[in-house]
Amino acid sequence: MNFSKIHVKNSMILEFQAEIFYWRGPAPFYFAAAPEAESNEIKEISNRVTYGWGVIPVTVKVGETEWTTSLFPKDGLYLVPIKSKIRKAESLNEGDTIRIRLEIAE
Repeated sequence: MNFSKIHVKNSMILEFQAEIFYWRGPAPFYFAAAPEAESNEIKEISNRVTYGWGVIPVTVKVGETEWTTSLFPKDGLYLVPIKSKIRKAESLNEGDTIRIRLEIAE
């Protein structure tokens, strides 16, 4: 999979493609999983950037929409929540492959 990693002063920026999936969990939500290579990059800095429970604050951009959220660790990968208002703004549906840009402040 094609991805890029850039270090900007005090931030790591990752760009990758991922598929949107529905997770019923305790609260129904849509997510996209960062692929293994990108998740490994995030794990390398996770101790410096987490605010607890392995959750990592990020700025996400998909299409023209940018928002702040938190990545959740699950099964060795990190999940990017895709909120309803984001899906509507970008006309996204379950199963769509999207290009994601993450910025993680270090």
